[in-house]
This record gives sequence, C-alpha cells and structure tokens, in this order.
Amino acid sequence: MMTTTRATPEDRSAVRTLLRLWPYVRPVRARLFTAAFVAVVASCTGLVIPLVLKWMVDGPVADRDPAGVWLGALYLLLLGIAEAVLFGIRRWLVARPLSHVEAEMRADLYRHLQRLPVAFHDRWASGQLLSRGTTDLMLLRMFLAFPLTFLLVNAVTILVGVVLMLVQDWMLGLVILGPAIPVMWTCAVFERRYAKVARLAQDQVGDLTTVVEESVLGIRIIKGFGRHRSQARAFRELSGTLRGTELRKARLLASIWGVIVTLPETAIGAALVLGAVQVADGDLSAGTLVAFLSTALALRWPVDSIGFLLAMSQEAATATERYFEVMDEAPEDPAGSTRTAPAPPPAAARGLRFEDVRFRYPDADPGSPPLLTGIDLHIRPGESLALVGATGSGKTTLTALVPRLHEVTSGRITLDGVDITTMPREELRAKVAVAFEEPTLFSAAVGENVLMGAADGAGKADLDRALAVAQAEFAHALPRGTDTRVGEQGLSLSGGQRQRLALARAVVGRPEFLVLDDPLSALDVHTEAAVEAALRQVLADTTALIVAHRPSTVLLADRVALLSGGRIAAVGTHQELLRTNPEYAHLMSGEHLTSGEHLTSGEHLTSGEQEESR
Repeated sequence: MMTTTRATPEDRSAVRTLLRLWPYVRPVRARLFTAAFVAVVASCTGLVIPLVLKWMVDGPVADRDPAGVWLGALYLLLLGIAEAVLFGIRRWLVARPLSHVEAEMRADLYRHLQRLPVAFHDRWASGQLLSRGTTDLMLLRMFLAFPLTFLLVNAVTILVGVVLMLVQDWMLGLVILGPAIPVMWTCAVFERRYAKVARLAQDQVGDLTTVVEESVLGIRIIKGFGRHRSQARAFRELSGTLRGTELRKARLLASIWGVIVTLPETAIGAALVLGAVQVADGDLSAGTLVAFLSTALALRWPVDSIGFLLAMSQEAATATERYFEVMDEAPEDPAGSTRTAPAPPPAAARGLRFEDVRFRYPDADPGSPPLLTGIDLHIRPGESLALVGATGSGKTTLTALVPRLHEVTSGRITLDGVDITTMPREELRAKVAVAFEEPTLFSAAVGENVLMGAADGAGKADLDRALAVAQAEFAHALPRGTDTRVGEQGLSLSGGQRQRLALARAVVGRPEFLVLDDPLSALDVHTEAAVEAALRQVLADTTALIVAHRPSTVLLADRVALLSGGRIAAVGTHQELLRTNPEYAHLMSGEHLTSGEHLTSGEHLTSGEQEESR
C-alpha cells in the first residue's frame, strides 16, 4: 500500500490548496472570467422578473388593463429567454478551455511519473496513482466548470437580491436575513468535517482501484488457485468501507441541506404572514409583496446550492492536494549529474568498476545495516562477470545501481573511469542495457517492444538480429509477425517467450555495457543452450554483468563474483570457486539439482514451449 503524508483539515486551507491550480487556469483565464461575468448577468437578469411582476400587479392588474398584462407577459418571456441564452453562452465558454486544463494536468502528471525515481514507484500503489490521473482530475474539471463560477455567481445574486428586498421593505428584509448567522455557522462546521471524509473517500477509491488492477493482472493466479471467492470477499470489504464513507458524506450533506433549506423557508413563511398583515393594513402594496416574495423565492436556489457547492469545492481541494502530492515529489535530475566530471580516465580504469559501494533503501530504518557494504568489483572491457549469491543477498539491487534506477548511498560506480553520477541519465542509459528477471512487455507490437532498447532510427535488420540472438524467431510466426500486438504485460505469451523478447530488447541497441538479471530463468534447457550459444557472440563485444543462478548461465561469464552478507566474498573462475569456496560450491550443487529436476519436467511446459524445445 502507498505511503504518503495526508494533510488533515487543520493542516491546510481549501482556498490555498485550490490556488495551486492557477498556473493551469491562467492560460484560459480570459474565457473563464468572461463566463463568470455572463453567469452573473444571467442570474441578475432573473432578479428583474420580480420587479416586472410588481409593475404588473400594481399597474395593469389593479387597473384591469389586459394590454398591460400582455405587455408584462412579453417582458417576462424575453427575460426568461435572455437568462437561458446567457447561461448557455457560459457553458459554451467553459467547455473547451476546461477540457484543455484537464488534459494538460493529466499530461504533466504522466510526464512527472516517468521522471520520478524507482524508489517512489516502489512506495506507491499503482491504483493510487491511477485514481489521481482519472477520478481526481475529473473532480477538478467539474469544480472549475461549475462550483468555482457559481460560488461567485450565487454570492453576487444573494447580495443583489437582499439589497432589492431591503429597498422594497426593510422590515421584511430583516426577517429574511434572520437565518444568515446560523446558516454561516453550519457551513463552517460542515466544511471542516466534510474535508476529512472527502479525503478518506478518495484515498479509498485509490485502494479499490489497486485491488481491481491487481486482480485483472493476476487473474491466472486467482483462477489457478481457486481464490476468486476470497478476492471477491476482499473487494466487497473494501467496497463496503468505501460505501460507509460515502454514506457519511451523504449524512453530512443532508444535515447542511436540512439547515439551509429549513431556516430560509421558515423566514420566507414569516415574511409572507407579516407582509400579508401589512397589505391588509394598507401599509404595503400587493405588488411590492409579490415582488418581495418572488425575489426571496428566486434566492432559494443560490442558498440551497451552498451545501453541494461547498461539498464539491472540498472534494476538489482534496483532489488538488492528492494531485500535488505526486507532483511535489522530487524527480530525477534530467541531466543526472550530481558531481563534477573528472579528467579523462587512464586506460587501467576502463570497464565497469564498483568502488566501496554501499547501499541502503531510502525508506529503510537509518539504524539498520546497509543491504550492500563495501562492494569492490572491476569488470574489464569486453569481460563478462557472473554475479552469484543466495536469494535475498542483493544481486538484483546491485545490478539496478548501474543504470541508476537507485542511487548509491556511498562509494561510486564508474564506466570507463567516469563516475556515473557525473553523466546525464540519458547518456548513461544509452550506454547500459538491462534485462530483468521479470520481463515487462507493453500492450504494443512485438517489434515495438524490442526496439524500445535501440536508438531512434533502428530498423528491421536490428530487430531480426536481436530476435536471433535471443532465439525469439517465434515472433515471425505470430499472426502478424513482429507487428502482432501482445496483450497487457505480454500475458498472451509464455514466460519463456516474454523473457526472450526482453533479452532481445537488451541487445538490440548493441550496448557498451550489458546488465542481465538471470535472463534465462524461464527457458527450457534446449532453448537455454541455443540462447547461450548466440549470446556468447554478443558478450564478446560488450562488458557484461550477469546475475546467475544456474551453472549453465555462470559458464557464459569469464569470471564469477560471490555476493554474501552484502559483500563480495570471492572472485574467480567457476572452477576456482568450486574448489576453494564452500558457499559457492553449495550454491552450485543446489543449482545442479534444480537443473536436473528441470530436465524431467517437460510434461509441465506449455504446448508452445514444448514445440519450441524440439
């Protein structure tokens, strides 16, 4: 689950939070201000209607003048049409710019996510990020389109309406203003409480999104182990929790509506009785009473809408807060240089070198021992080094330090004598290609997935060569060849096929340095042997660090390094370490058993893998 600092209502002001949207709103401010002005004019146009009614009642109706009544009706019709047209223009003015604002914010969020370090993505659940890029941005667009404008429009309308009522009869106006203080107090309490519940609900939506995403990606595991009922129960529990939070929101909204509807309605009723008495006593004209009550009724919508406008504003403030929680995370420096570039290296420093490298994960307890301590390794130009160690010894973490997916805690790593922290990340990752043990493919064509590892301009010849090295020619036999699109995560392919395509992606760009994290673990022994034979030709022209678990993979390398207890315990050839290092001999003997078991497990391969292994 994600780890993040969640602001409480006491920590932040909704207004200050929403002001952070200004850089996105500024380019379209002219249309938004124009739309707000048009909406104010439209709303105030509606307040002219009671004045026309006053004129009709005290004039043509009292004088029994049919022509005057028809003229008044025409005025009312024209005012109604004008109000409707003006509100339609307001809607047209805001539709296009606000869709642009939403698109820009979503694009910025995506670009920022690509630049954030791997450590960030390790901490955050994907569902939380998805909900920020979808649900939260939809709430912000709705806020900018409606509540932002109508909080202003309704405030102006209420102010103008109250002035008109006080001018018509100050005593009745004071009666109408009576509920103002309790309504404002209720709004203040509601805003504070609703902010907390709105944040909780949006976080729970993110959690629910994570469960759905993981269930879809892991559907084979769920079905294979018959866990659909337990997953459904877990989903129902989260869904029930979210439902409870939404009901709390509904209760809060119902409570404020109960106050802001009941008190003004009571005040209107009292004004009606008092006004009727004044009309009967001759102290007030019937037309004035009609105009006064019509104005009060016209203000019902602006007053009644206060509750859900405040609710939408709090949800928008929470969405803004959640959006900028991600945007405020420090990205990787595009240049990637944190140190001054040194002088050109001597020839002896060439290759890949680790110098007293220490590493501790950023979110680890500061008092805990580092995962890697005092790593010293030198892989000479054109040499391949196998990295061997027990599960959990830090092999994958060590390989992730080379392309700077994580930053070393201390010490340094050099490529041809140049500290990698002095190199722009783009330049570094053009020199270093990586193939991970868990291959990740995208919902794109096979060729597109492989060519992601090459520079712009790579063509079919590069693709065919890489597929041949990785023994992935099966791609040519797919329905549309290398233009065949693979499913999400490449799950339409077997594990061995995905791993071979990931290996092809690593070698297609002819990198100077190659980092392979157990790249053959999902292959059957026959395919593995074919891949190793082709891979030896590639390794002859590159400097490689290979995480290995099986002797067959170790034999690809010129030398072997044993990682134990966070340190390099021994370095030598495979045969030397077998003779002189008991821990290494134990690891390799276990791998021999695993290999033997693998040779007899052909019946468990998929039909496609069995066909490829022949």
